[in-house]
Amino acid sequence: MTDKAQILIVEDDPQTAEAVAEIVRELGCTPEIRITLEEGVTEAATGRYDVIVFDRMLPGGDGVEAIARIRAGGSTALVLVLSALGRAANRVEGLEKGADDYLAKPFEPEELRARLRALLRRATMQVLDNDLLAFGDLEIRLKARTVHVGRRHVAVSPREFELITFFARNAGQVVTRMQLLENVWNLHFDPGTNVVDVHVGRLRRKLEEEAGRPVIQTARGEGYVFAPLPNAGGIEARA
Repeated sequence: MTDKAQILIVEDDPQTAEAVAEIVRELGCTPEIRITLEEGVTEAATGRYDVIVFDRMLPGGDGVEAIARIRAGGSTALVLVLSALGRAANRVEGLEKGADDYLAKPFEPEELRARLRALLRRATMQVLDNDLLAFGDLEIRLKARTVHVGRRHVAVSPREFELITFFARNAGQVVTRMQLLENVWNLHFDPGTNVVDVHVGRLRRKLEEEAGRPVIQTARGEGYVFAPLPNAGGIEARA
């Protein structure tokens, strides 16, 4: 990276915070540490960060519960939750509430380093590719992370934007729920919930309302197909 990525660490244990900060520096990024939930939310609202590392059990509350507040404040940073609550149910809860990744404590430095690298790749992927994916009047702006149908803006959440981007890159093909879990939620197991169906259903309704036609179709027993053009055409990508 030409410009140093900035990573916010919200962690009240000094040793853990410094261990994470050291890994952030090894990756060539700039760490910033906050120790309470409120300090973390306030700092996240500056919009300066590519990735936020949030502990769960913080002075002031649960870091997972703060994710919605961060998003409402306009932050588009990717969120990695670190927590001693490491059971599968805890991880699913964190991911369903908006975390982009979830790592249990104690963690191996190598694993945290790999998770951060993956999130940084996701955070910068859009600037390495064409800026615009266009399907007729449906346009997805990768740098701005916006979706439009004609001149009408479609308000999507960060998770919904990740969904539509993955769909767009696989337009016309069947995308399975497992593919979505792995590529959008970073889950490599089936949590046994309907989290994918809920999010896809919400995105589908938003797109259909603006486009006046079905955009995401269900492939019964297989998954979903992103088919935004009325007469099944292909994808056009413009710089």
